[in-house]
Amino acid sequence: MNRDPDIFPDDVNGDALWEMQQSGDDLSKPREIEFTIVFSEEEEALKFGETLLINRQKILLADNNENKTHPFEIVVYVYMEATYDEITGYQDLLEMHATKFNGRGDGWGCLEQ
Repeated sequence: MNRDPDIFPDDVNGDALWEMQQSGDDLSKPREIEFTIVFSEEEEALKFGETLLINRQKILLADNNENKTHPFEIVVYVYMEATYDEITGYQDLLEMHATKFNGRGDGWGCLEQ
């Protein structure tokens, strides 16, 4: 099967989704996707997390001892289809709001369906 750049653009998200499909993942099946936002200060992570909770988002605050500059992370769990537009759109939205709290995106992941 040839890679369709309209469905799997040539960037990190497009590459990840292409690899998922090639390994047999049924991307049309909705699933819980985890988006990670990292922060240098715990207080900033908590403020961002509060904003998400007010908007009824499922989140987790965690320590990431492997990241020396941004050791605090908020993981946001969203049930959606694993499409480029859905993932990239939500990731961009999170990152836009995270910058207000000095946070930055650190990727996403999900279980194979």
